[in-house]
Amino acid sequence: MIPGGGQPNMQQLLQQAQKMQQDLAVAQEELARTHVEGSAGGGLVKATVTGAGELQGLVIDPKAVDPEDTETLADLIVAAIRDANNSAQELQQQKLGPLAQGLGGMPGLPF
Repeated sequence: MIPGGGQPNMQQLLQQAQKMQQDLAVAQEELARTHVEGSAGGGLVKATVTGAGELQGLVIDPKAVDPEDTETLADLIVAAIRDANNSAQELQQQKLGPLAQGLGGMPGLPF
């Protein structure tokens, strides 16, 4: 409701919703183009993901490769990817968080 008891201007609400939708699409495209890195084992394994969480690259230092202990290598890979994904989630919160908060203030939207 608008202060003073008036009804919200539907055209204005629609324009705000369209602008937020456009801003959201731009932020999502930016996240898809942004790369973040995670690492494990003191940098022996490094994973690169997009801001949207898509795995783009994996670098394994030869020192991390022990044919007798592939389990540790697998753990390092998982940890590096998890670290990179955590960074991607933080980036998503930075980029998308303000947009989601803006949508939460609009009547009729389930946020």
